[in-house]
Amino acid sequence: IVGGYECTRHSQAHQVSLNSGYHFCGGSLVSKDWVVSAAHCYKSRIEVRLGEHHIRVNEGTEQFISSSSVIRHPNYSSYNINNDIMLIKLSKPATLNQYVQTVALPTECAADGTMCTVSGWGNTMSSVADGDKLQCLNLPILSHADCDNSYPGMITQSMFCAGYLEGGKDSCQGDSGGPVVCNGVLQGVVSWGYGCAERDHPGVYAKVCVLSGWVRDTMANY
Repeated sequence: IVGGYECTRHSQAHQVSLNSGYHFCGGSLVSKDWVVSAAHCYKSRIEVRLGEHHIRVNEGTEQFISSSSVIRHPNYSSYNINNDIMLIKLSKPATLNQYVQTVALPTECAADGTMCTVSGWGNTMSSVADGDKLQCLNLPILSHADCDNSYPGMITQSMFCAGYLEGGKDSCQGDSGGPVVCNGVLQGVVSWGYGCAERDHPGVYAKVCVLSGWVRDTMANY
């Protein structure tokens, strides 16, 4: 997260770290058994780390649970990063408490201009901000026109942009798969962008409200 702030500890209790010997992506706990992340974060075996704040220190609040299955959206395209969403089934249910909570899936899309929070342990592009402690950033959903203008011909129905056209505040490498939460609902998954925090190149996010049917069906049938 570039240009953000250290989240209040465990204020984003749905945020998880995907680990394969090191943190490589974020994710969101959407039920006791399931985590939503980005399909481009796919690995066949993943350790899901819940209840984290400082990812290099054991703070006594963590739960480490391995994946039992990792399922990418059937129409995910690594070519244009379309439908960039994936579900991870946990090998045992997470224990919900003040440090580990689920986030709601959307029943409708969020309006342009809605303020949301993106979070993650990704690159801060700063010598001051400590990316090992969960970083947060408040940012608005941008219009499809602004998004398409920034990335001509590259924005599909399953994507939206959020952030600041002037640059300086954005998600970045290592934040991928993590949550964009608007009014308590998971509306976005950190997906792609041109660089980080560059002018006229806001972050691009998987549009969960368009993909939530697949998420719900998969959770019900797997």
